[in-house]
Amino acid sequence: MLQEHPIQPLQELRTVVLETARLVLRQPALADVKAIARIVADKRVAMNLRRVPHPYTLEDAAQFVSTAAAANGMTFLIEHKGEAIGLASLTWDEKNSPELGYCFDVKHWGKGFGTEAARALIDFAFEEFAIDEIRSGARVVNPASRHVLEKCGFQWTGVELHRFLALGSSTPVDRFRLKRAVWASLRDWSSARRY
Repeated sequence: MLQEHPIQPLQELRTVVLETARLVLRQPALADVKAIARIVADKRVAMNLRRVPHPYTLEDAAQFVSTAAAANGMTFLIEHKGEAIGLASLTWDEKNSPELGYCFDVKHWGKGFGTEAARALIDFAFEEFAIDEIRSGARVVNPASRHVLEKCGFQWTGVELHRFLALGSSTPVDRFRLKRAVWASLRDWSSARRY
């Protein structure tokens, strides 16, 4: 049975681990603080994330891990061969339309990890929750992120201005959405295993 919204069963969802052909997505722990700080501290990563300051410190990463568990959504650390390479999340600012977000260590850009992780989270969200769509966005100067969303079936809905902490200003963001019906028609990508 599909759940209405993750707020009530959040404790149960925190134990979710997703596994794809190359990746493991799991909840971040305090032991991951250094790895998270290493990934997000790179200005090329931080400037594409709305809520991340730059410079990004170990204290910022520790705060992120402690609040991620209590947040209105789900955050996953992405590992490849046991190494932390990125983060991904689903946040529920709107009840039936979660927001997908992700970032990767610069040395892992361009290897298909974004698409693989995004598809795992998309499948999880549509299989587990009674949602109509998933939303996402990418800075207009970030064609790689837009390409990930397009490969996952997201459709462009327009441009909005969003404030980015690392930039200290607002910048244009391409907005996208993936409807349940479109996802269902594209489900030929291999599903992630769940524990």
